[in-house]
Amino acid sequence: MPLAIYVLGFAIFAQGTSEFMLSGLLPDMARDLGVSVPDAGLLISAYAIGMVIGAPVLAMATLRWPKRRALLTFLAVFIAAHVLGAVATGYPLLFATRLIGAIACAGFFGVAAVTAVDLVGTHRAGRALSIVIGGITVSTVLGVPLGTVIGQQLGWRSAFWTVAVLAALAAIGVAYSLRTAPGETRTALPRFTDEIRSLANPGLWIVYGTSALIFSSMMASFSYLGAMLTTDTGLTARWVPVVLALFGVGALIGIGIGGRVADAHPFPTLYLGASGVLLCSVGIAVLASRPLPVIALVFLMGLCGLATNPAVNARVYAHLGEVRTLGGALVTSAFNVGNTMAPWLAGLAVAAGFGYRSTAWVGAGMSALGLLTVAAGHLRSRRPAPTTTPAEPVLVG
Repeated sequence: MPLAIYVLGFAIFAQGTSEFMLSGLLPDMARDLGVSVPDAGLLISAYAIGMVIGAPVLAMATLRWPKRRALLTFLAVFIAAHVLGAVATGYPLLFATRLIGAIACAGFFGVAAVTAVDLVGTHRAGRALSIVIGGITVSTVLGVPLGTVIGQQLGWRSAFWTVAVLAALAAIGVAYSLRTAPGETRTALPRFTDEIRSLANPGLWIVYGTSALIFSSMMASFSYLGAMLTTDTGLTARWVPVVLALFGVGALIGIGIGGRVADAHPFPTLYLGASGVLLCSVGIAVLASRPLPVIALVFLMGLCGLATNPAVNARVYAHLGEVRTLGGALVTSAFNVGNTMAPWLAGLAVAAGFGYRSTAWVGAGMSALGLLTVAAGHLRSRRPAPTTTPAEPVLVG
């Protein structure tokens, strides 16, 4: 794999750390900013919203830019947003920096994915994207706990400074490794109308649905996992970070396995991964009071769920062909739709009085729907390609 693939993965690691690190810093932030903890929690929602809208909007706004310039611009905005966030004295400014930083992050995600495919070709898209998108998985295993510890020891603002420094290092890497970025020497620049037409394939939207539903199925359980572990499962609070880290380790292994097999076997990977998430979700719901099975199932759920990610990306780019900027960016939006939808639906189940284990049943339902989208996409892919009837020969003489 080209060096630039790993550099893009590191850049996404830095930005992914920012996306999730606030979960361990909310009480301190709320106290320092003079707001309630739920209000501080809206800073996480702001980031998710920015991720959903930012990817397609910025992908199209920078459509005719060289990839290198677009990536460096997004990183510069991201760094500036975190520097401002680190010195912000009021909640409104901090909220604005989270939204702006997320939009820049989403734009980077979209262009980075297309750049990775341009570098290696669609036949190795799954493996390349498993490395690039794997940066977000590494951030959950290493970056988020580290950011939380730094914030707890040195104040929450230090976590923002740390992310800004990591992003600056990533910008240096991008500037060096993409000096001759793919697409910069093309004679024909991409057109907005071509990008819109690239979305006309119904199979593409089926894959987006698969991405949102399978990720949602995990996040439904994961969002309330800490509460379930300390109530239904009976673990003490000190075990919660360990179990969450095991989920991240499983996710890291899963995305590595998926990256190696997704290009050659996308649908078997999707079937196995989605089925694994479904079975793990049901197992967690049924065995919620038994610590050892729950811990094992959390690890396996991360492994199965993230193994599907490279396969989803491989299917997206198989539908897109050479016109892929907008379509590739929408993968990020679909991913983050799941990130926002699942906690809301799971929260409805908890608010209705069904308990924390009900969130796993919500996840099971979503993974079942995800399996249906996989089957629908598989059936479409097996349809024979339309053939063109040869023209009747013209007789002369």
